Amino acid sequence: MNVEVEKKSLSEEKYGRVQSVIRWLVLVMFVGWIFVWIMTPTNTYQQKLKHRLLAKTESVFDTQGANLLVYTSPILFIAALGCVYVHIAKKGKDSDMEKRKKHEVSIWKRLVLVRGPLGIVSATELVFLSMFIVLLLWSFSIYLHIGFAKITHKSAAEQGVKLWEKRLASAAVKLGLVGNICLAFLFFPVVRSSSVLPLVGLTPESCIKYHIWLGHIAMTLFTAHGILFIIYWAVTHQLSKMLEWKRKGISNVGGEVCLVAGLLMWIATIPRIRRKAFEVFFYTHYLYILFILFFMFHVGFSYACTMLPAFYLFLVDRYLRFLQSRYQVPLISARLLPCQTLQLNFSKSHGLTYSPTSIMFINIPSISKLQWHPFTITSNSNLEPEVLSVVIKGEGTWSQKLYQMLSSPSAIDHLSVSVEGPYGPASTNYLRYDTLVMVSGGSGITPFISIIRELLYLSTAFRCRTPKVILICAFKNSSYLSMLDLILPNSGTPFDISNMQLQIEAYITREEEHVLETQIHVQDIRFKPKATDAPISAILGPNSWLWLCAIISSSFIIFLVLIGIITRYIIFPVDYNSNKPFSQSLGSFLSMLAICVSITMAASVAVLWNKKHNDVEAKQIQNLEGAPSADKEVESLPHQSLIQATKVHFSVRPDLRRMLMEVEGTRVGVFVSGPKKMKQEVAGICSSGLAENLHFESYSFSW
Repeated sequence: MNVEVEKKSLSEEKYGRVQSVIRWLVLVMFVGWIFVWIMTPTNTYQQKLKHRLLAKTESVFDTQGANLLVYTSPILFIAALGCVYVHIAKKGKDSDMEKRKKHEVSIWKRLVLVRGPLGIVSATELVFLSMFIVLLLWSFSIYLHIGFAKITHKSAAEQGVKLWEKRLASAAVKLGLVGNICLAFLFFPVVRSSSVLPLVGLTPESCIKYHIWLGHIAMTLFTAHGILFIIYWAVTHQLSKMLEWKRKGISNVGGEVCLVAGLLMWIATIPRIRRKAFEVFFYTHYLYILFILFFMFHVGFSYACTMLPAFYLFLVDRYLRFLQSRYQVPLISARLLPCQTLQLNFSKSHGLTYSPTSIMFINIPSISKLQWHPFTITSNSNLEPEVLSVVIKGEGTWSQKLYQMLSSPSAIDHLSVSVEGPYGPASTNYLRYDTLVMVSGGSGITPFISIIRELLYLSTAFRCRTPKVILICAFKNSSYLSMLDLILPNSGTPFDISNMQLQIEAYITREEEHVLETQIHVQDIRFKPKATDAPISAILGPNSWLWLCAIISSSFIIFLVLIGIITRYIIFPVDYNSNKPFSQSLGSFLSMLAICVSITMAASVAVLWNKKHNDVEAKQIQNLEGAPSADKEVESLPHQSLIQATKVHFSVRPDLRRMLMEVEGTRVGVFVSGPKKMKQEVAGICSSGLAENLHFESYSFSW
């Protein structure tokens, strides 16, 4: 026994060393990449370093060779290393590792802004945002200084324009160049299976606000870029240039189409439009295809390589999502709660694991073939190895149609569903806290259900000490109390809730106590599986991160080979043997086509290879008709324990300040999921400095 423990310790130590090496290597490469962006506007880079790089790469890759080497390759290498890092983290994590993280609650996570246009912002986020703004200001000032130094009265007169007009055009160009820096970072937060974000402890869900910030800054700069050029053309009587599409160089029409597509996406992000007409926002965002394509037509593929790495990773992720969504998954059952909420239970493969607070995107073709909606996964992959559950609140048009479809007397016996995911954090850190306080409003309770089930699994399987859990949930009426029943797993896997210190404070804000019914009716629906249905499984199998590393690496190598062939045997012969240079727009299109072909080839091979394993496992999935029913759960001992842990308050809202101040423990994790005002209130309490033991974390799923 001691030998096994010693081997395990050595293995964990080896994992830790490899992860440390990866982190340091990634840090060095990322700092170097940022240094390149700092140097880019300077004469040192533009006139010396860039020319040396061009001299070494131009014979094979033309002008884009230098940019591929400097801007694209480092990030793709970091992404590949990130895949290895996450794979090791999943293999080597255990409870002892989590316990060692108890003292790692950093002051950098302290909140500095609670209300305002930026939302809830921590010290770390504010520092990095400030550094990014400084980078933009630095780049613009250096670009402007160098550009204005080259403009004189004589040079302006030779072009038939005034000095201020020439400087106006120069400033317009520099705004576009600075906007491209934002574009280089824009796609990182929306790569759902990102291997870069876990390196810094982030998830795509938590980074959506960064995508929003970058989008606003980029569109402000690009809009100013376009307006200044229109003003310049108007005052110099050159409005005809708006219809100019050059064979070589900047294509104005391409830029204008790109800007219009960007403006339509930007307008659709207005909060009122996004809330009231989500479909408009959702479908308008597909204009990113036109935006990127015509951006490349506008500036050429060579310069577009500066923003390529994040978009390249996004394309890999998007194609894998497309392949996964082609398969139909079996919906084995559904539970209809009286609060217009339903729980969907899917069959899943044993090899599919996911972390608490993970989400999954769902599409139901019978309602809409195009709409995809994200929902929190409430099941636990360890407690429920054959079932994956999501909870859907009937608030929007799509979810209301689904609820009505399932609750009708002539309910269907089979429902075709497509999914993408699950997506979630690579690791969790709940055991670092002495106490977990979870504050939710309405359906915001769903991510906390997954956390409680994870703690339930740890306390049952490993008999380890878990943090005390205080769940503070606010509901409009008593029908929402049925959501508390979802805390208990709906499978036959044994668990012991008595090992947990669970305290539930439920607040019914709009009803008196006498309205509460003694028994809440929950409707269960069973579906008949089809032979063609396959359980939800990881699209790249159990070693998905290693496969993703292989896809990123091999596809980029294939792309370099293709781009070398295109340059050597298609572009060069035209440039050197013809009076007309090779069309820059056509070259950009061929380069984008090469990227798509490379990613398609690498990802398709990986998915087909893993599909064989998934098909074998799918044949072993048994009919789950024997799963426990809701009636059996109601009478179970765990349910009685849940009732004893619950205290219901009527016609009153929770006094969050008093409750949080009274929580004992040196490290108290305060998690909140719900309306914006609730998040701001909790964040304000945690950042007030009145209780140093409170550490705030928000769950916001605003895809």
